[in-house]
Amino acid sequence: MLSRRLFLGTTAVAAAPLVLSRPARAAENSKLNLGFIGVGTMGRGHLGGFLNRKDVEVVAVCDVVRDRLDSAVKTVEAKYADRKKSGTWAGVKAYPDFRELLDLKGLDAVVIATPDHWHAIPCVLAARAGKHIYCEKPLTQNIADGRWIVNEVKKAGVVFQTGSQQRSEFGNRFRAAVEMIWNGWIGNVKTVRIGVGSPAKACDLPTQEVPPGTDWDFWQGPAPERGYNEILCPKGVHSHFPNWRSYRDYAGGLLADMGAHHFDIAQWALKMDRSGPVEIVPPTDPKKESGLKYIYANGTVMIHNEFEGNTRADCLFEGTEGTIAVGRGQLDVKLANGSKAGFPDKPKQVMASVDHKQNWLAAIAAGKPEMCICPPEIGHRSASICHLGNIGYRLRKPLKWNPETETFADNEEANKLVSREPRAKWKI
Repeated sequence: MLSRRLFLGTTAVAAAPLVLSRPARAAENSKLNLGFIGVGTMGRGHLGGFLNRKDVEVVAVCDVVRDRLDSAVKTVEAKYADRKKSGTWAGVKAYPDFRELLDLKGLDAVVIATPDHWHAIPCVLAARAGKHIYCEKPLTQNIADGRWIVNEVKKAGVVFQTGSQQRSEFGNRFRAAVEMIWNGWIGNVKTVRIGVGSPAKACDLPTQEVPPGTDWDFWQGPAPERGYNEILCPKGVHSHFPNWRSYRDYAGGLLADMGAHHFDIAQWALKMDRSGPVEIVPPTDPKKESGLKYIYANGTVMIHNEFEGNTRADCLFEGTEGTIAVGRGQLDVKLANGSKAGFPDKPKQVMASVDHKQNWLAAIAAGKPEMCICPPEIGHRSASICHLGNIGYRLRKPLKWNPETETFADNEEANKLVSREPRAKWKI
C-alpha cells in the first residue's frame, strides 16, 4: 500500500485537470477521424478502447487477412448501429492495403498495431500524409528504422504516441517507482535488473499452404521472403498473441516483447530515455540467454534477466540506500538500515498521464506533440535497448556503443546489424 504522502506525491500532477484548446482546424464538437492499421489481437483491443470514446470516430480499418478485416467492420458497425439504422452514418471503410487507408479523405489519425517489422513504413507514410500516429511497441524491428521514424515525425509535426502504456497506467506503480528514484529514496542507482524473456532467434518454421483470404506476400512486407506458417500469421480471427515476436526477421524475441515496456521504465528512472548505454557485455556461453549487461556512462549497470536470491521483478532497482522492485502487480521498497524516505515540498514528478490513449488525444486536441508521454524519440530509445541486447547475444562479444551517433566503435559486424535492407518492392 502507498502511504498518503507517497500517493499525493505521485498523483498530484496526474490528477490535475488539463485545460486544452483545440487547434483552429477543429470545431469544439468535432471528432477525431481514426483509422486502424492491423486488427489482430492487439489491434482489436485498441479498436474496442477507442470505440468507447465519444471524441473519436472510427472511419477505416485495414488488415491483410480478410476474416479479421470483416470482423473489425462488424465490430464498428455494431457500436454505431443506431446511426447506421437512421441513415446518418457514412459507414466504416475496409482496406487490405494501408496506403489506400492513408489516402482516405478526412482521416485525422491512425493506430498501428501490426507486427514489429511492419511499424516503420506505415509510420513514415502516415507522417508524410500528415496523420497523427499511435504505434504499438516495440517501435521497430531495427535501430535505423527507429531513427527514420523520429526524423519523419519531427519533419511532419504530427502527434506521435508509442504504446508504452506502463508510463500511464497499471495502478500508478511504475510512475511511483520512477518518482521515488528521482527523489533519492534508494540513493544512487548502481544496478537495474530486468526480468524479461529470451532474445530473438532465426526462423526455421516449415512452409504451409496459405489460407484463402490471407495476403501472405503483403504480411511479409519488407522482411526477407519465406513460406507461410500459421505460427507467424494465424488463420482467421484468433484470440492469442502470435509468435512472430520470437523471430528476428519480424521482431526482437521475448526480450523485446516485454522488454520494450520494462527497459523503458528503467531508462525513464535513470533519466536516460533519450540516450542509452555505452557498452554491451553479453555472456560468452553461446547457450546462455540471460545475463547480458548494459553499462551506462555513469557506471550504472542494467542486467537482462539475471537476479540474485529470491528477489525477482519486472524491474529491480538496486541503490546505495535500498532497493525498489516494481511490476504490473508489484511495488516493494526496501530501505537500508537507518534510511528514511519521503518527498520534499517540491518533489521531482513525472509527466501527467493516467490514460495512455487519452494522453495522445489530449496532445492532438492541444496541437502540442510534446504533451505525449512517450513520443517517438523515447519509443525509439527503448526499442534500441532491445535491439542492442539482441545484437550482443547474436555476436557474443563486448561492444562499445555511441548513443549519440547510434553506431558501434570499431565493429563493422555489429554496425551491419543496426539496419536492414528491405525487400526491393518496399524501399521507400
